[in-house]
Order: sequence, then C-alpha cells, then structure tokens
Amino acid sequence: MKAPVISIIDDDESTRTALTGLMRARGFDARSYASAEAFLEAGVCETSQCIITDIQMPGLTGIELKHKLDAIKCATPVIMITARGEQRLHNLAIASGPFHLLRKPFKSDALIAWVEKALAG
Repeated sequence: MKAPVISIIDDDESTRTALTGLMRARGFDARSYASAEAFLEAGVCETSQCIITDIQMPGLTGIELKHKLDAIKCATPVIMITARGEQRLHNLAIASGPFHLLRKPFKSDALIAWVEKALAG
C-alpha cells in the first residue's frame, strides 16, 4: 500500500524541513514547497491526501491558497498553521474553510493526530 502524500507549504526552510522529517518519520510520503505558488505550479493537488500550509507567506498566503484550491475544486483537506495570534487573521483563516487551524508552537503529536483525522475523512 502506498503511503499517503502530505504536501507541506511553508516559506520558512527550517519549519518546512522539520515538518517534512516528522511526516516521513511517521511513514507518510512528505513533499515540501517553499511557496503556495510552487505548490500550485507542481500540479499535485489531486495526488496530495493532505495539505499543511502556513498562513503568512510572501506571495500567496495560506488563506489565498485555500481560496484558489476551492476555485479549482481541489477537495484535499488543508491544515493551516500560524504563529500569528491576531483574532482577525484567525477569523479569516477559519472562514476560508480549512480542515483545522493550529497555532505555533504546537506539539508534533497534535499535528499528526489532525493529519490522521484528515486522512480518515
């Protein structure tokens, strides 16, 4: 059985590397992208079983990415992560319809639990 593909989108290289390593250590096929644009250009929405994206990034934000995914009818669950604590941003993120929103710092087990829930449908 093929490992589920988890796409990780974050402009911060250390976060991207850490999350990719975490997902691979848990048996997932993790693929990372430095921007929402790079993810969209790769055309891998349909082959991704879960997308983890930062909210605040140069270029397209995670919220804008979610809107673009909805526009192209990509139903892959999206888990958003952010270090920002502003209520307005939180409300905008939730309004975009992610599967879940996690605030940094979060425990790796919490992220894994949400990925597993997303994969379970």
